[in-house]
Amino acid sequence: MRIYPTFFRLVFSGMDPEKAHHIGFRLIRLTEETKASALLRRITRPHPSLRRTVMGIDFPSPFGLAAGFDKEGHGVAALADLGFGHVEVGTITGQAQPGNPKPRLFRLVEDRAVINRMGFNNDGAASVAPRVRAARPVLARRFPAARPVLGVNIGKTKVVELEDAVEDYLAGTRLLAPHADYLVVNVSSPNTPGLRLLQDIASLRPLLSAVGAEADRVAGRHVPLLVKIAPDLADEDIDDVADLARDLGLDGVIATNTTIARQGLATPAARIEEIGAGGLSGAPLKARSLEVLRRLRGRLGPETAVVSVGGVETAQDVLERLDAGADLVQGYTAFLYEGPFWAARINRGLRKALARG
Repeated sequence: MRIYPTFFRLVFSGMDPEKAHHIGFRLIRLTEETKASALLRRITRPHPSLRRTVMGIDFPSPFGLAAGFDKEGHGVAALADLGFGHVEVGTITGQAQPGNPKPRLFRLVEDRAVINRMGFNNDGAASVAPRVRAARPVLARRFPAARPVLGVNIGKTKVVELEDAVEDYLAGTRLLAPHADYLVVNVSSPNTPGLRLLQDIASLRPLLSAVGAEADRVAGRHVPLLVKIAPDLADEDIDDVADLARDLGLDGVIATNTTIARQGLATPAARIEEIGAGGLSGAPLKARSLEVLRRLRGRLGPETAVVSVGGVETAQDVLERLDAGADLVQGYTAFLYEGPFWAARINRGLRKALARG
């Protein structure tokens, strides 16, 4: 019997979602200060059969935590203790910013979904970089055989004009790339005005070229670079992104971010209208995320990784993405509903499925 769904219903379901997130994350981080940390690692550590190499990086499991949960690098090691094969921190902007006004996070329990308009609230690259730097040796010490991978997701500061976006991304790159196992350029959040315009190929090409070159320069090594795209792109625009990724020698594409679509929801339309703008994530995104994955995989060669995210809840969902050509799979929204042992359950399911062949 799983206890967390009952705990969620009794404790968190009536609480403001952002407050519940902060409390839950704090509880996860508190385990680092107790003997529970070592115990968790023994219970949740992915089986060696799940290891895979992607973008030249060794991942202990193909399943990881998407950006958005740990926006500022406060709990990387604690999250790794839960069994995630990688933890992606962010989105982090060049300058600190408070994000959008509250309330800005809303649960759609009937749909196992969330709508957010957080707006890249974070402490800024200068404050987050030391935390990311400090996390890597902790991970290496705790996981000597197979260290969970640390990704960093960067975005545009809201007050920066689009014409100055490249330099803003470069400011974050200079501070964060030296400490990242891989770097993600986020141009697909619907919660920063104008950001998605950067997905246009004419804007995206110079941005990715500049960030990739600067990341390698400041790190003194090649930092695998990925771009995160929206599910709302037209199919021909997805093809253009794939072609650009191939032309630039990009290491990967993350598909997908949240959607602005609202079709097919069980939540009453009046409630959806009351919530208003924001990006929808969770189970309703599953079908479109899978479509985008298959389209990208059909257009990209094996040298370009595809990381699939959106509507992933179970080990079977992860297997479906891997079978469809994903190199890695990420989740986030289901973590809020499934609780701290979610990643460990998925890893156990993956191991059983792979053992069956």
